Amino acid sequence: MGEGQDTAHNAPRCRGYVVLFSILGLVVGGILGYFGTRPATSVAVAVATPLPTYTPMPTPTAALLRIHVTGAVRHPAVYRLPTGSIVQDALDAAGGPTADADTEHINLAVELHDQQQVYIPRQGENNPPPVLSGGSGAGESTSSALVNINTAPATELESLPRIGPATAQKIIAYREANGPFQTIEDIQNVPGIGPATFEGFKDMITVR
Repeated sequence: MGEGQDTAHNAPRCRGYVVLFSILGLVVGGILGYFGTRPATSVAVAVATPLPTYTPMPTPTAALLRIHVTGAVRHPAVYRLPTGSIVQDALDAAGGPTADADTEHINLAVELHDQQQVYIPRQGENNPPPVLSGGSGAGESTSSALVNINTAPATELESLPRIGPATAQKIIAYREANGPFQTIEDIQNVPGIGPATFEGFKDMITVR
């Protein structure tokens, strides 16, 4: 009888455990079922599209002038200068003038052409070579670059050896007063231009 009473007494407790475990099972099953069936969040991955690569066009190399600089300069030699360079650029490339250079009677602004020689005269030098000789411009012959003493402006006349601004103005004044020069020798009639000066540029001038 005692054993039967214990069994009867424990029966409600067992049923309580069963109910509790059943509830726990339902809760756990619900939780697992919720997370198991929840759709996975899709993560958008942006794929970078590479930009096209552009190859820059090569920059054309400007043609260089080959200029022989000599005379009263620090470093006489052949120099390569950009197109459009002037006598002043050639003088700078050669290290500048020496102490005895005579740059007062040459036009430093004259544009250079390929294969020309630039000669910087010395002070007191008798019959110096032309400041510019040889070479050609844009396919023209050297003779086409002669200075026309009947039509040349002052700046062009100043490109002649030993012809400075004052003498260039005298040439212009003379031809305006007396008419065109008939021969290149007539330029010696201009005050300040004697035989020695004429010899220095006679091959660089024309009256045509």
